[in-house]
Amino acid sequence: MIITYYDKQFIRIQLGDTVLAVNPIGKGSKFPSARFGADIALVSVPHPDYNGVENVTYGEKEPFVISCPGEYEVNGVYVKGMSSETQLGKDSYINTVYRISLEQMHVVVLGALASNEVSPEVYEGIGEDVDILITPVGDGDLLTPSAAHKFATKLGAKIIIPVDTDAAMLKTFLKEAGAEGVKATEKATLKKKDVSAMEGEVIVLKTTK
Repeated sequence: MIITYYDKQFIRIQLGDTVLAVNPIGKGSKFPSARFGADIALVSVPHPDYNGVENVTYGEKEPFVISCPGEYEVNGVYVKGMSSETQLGKDSYINTVYRISLEQMHVVVLGALASNEVSPEVYEGIGEDVDILITPVGDGDLLTPSAAHKFATKLGAKIIIPVDTDAAMLKTFLKEAGAEGVKATEKATLKKKDVSAMEGEVIVLKTTK
């Protein structure tokens, strides 16, 4: 599994010939996006910062779009979406938390989650076997560094990837996680056997231009 990060919560996950786009940045966002063809596109929030499906419809690829809670299976990839609430600026939204199962690994994407006090349904849907947790780290609208770290610890995530953050918030999060020495990397190449031996390891991904 290869994970690449663009900006905000725009993540590309590739396994073999299958490409997933998570929360692609849309044309109406102030943040720069990227274009590539995806087989599956996951959207947590119907907001331009997270809903740029048009940017991952490219060439011969038109993705299967998942943008609401439910259970899905596409190309051998199993996705479960759970509903939570969030507020971005003055507007309230439904935020879908996703659990993605692929290559015998479980990836959880929290989306624009604002509180680690989630409903029992969301917590149950996330499950206990979290290999990779992709979490926002911010202030105000998103999980604070402290809340993000506490939630990751509660879930027992083997790998934690902070996104949707800035330098100050990231520094605080790394201190909370005892990972101040972690250096940003271009992409994460992960195998189940390696991930299984990890416990709360933080991976910081550089923004791909």
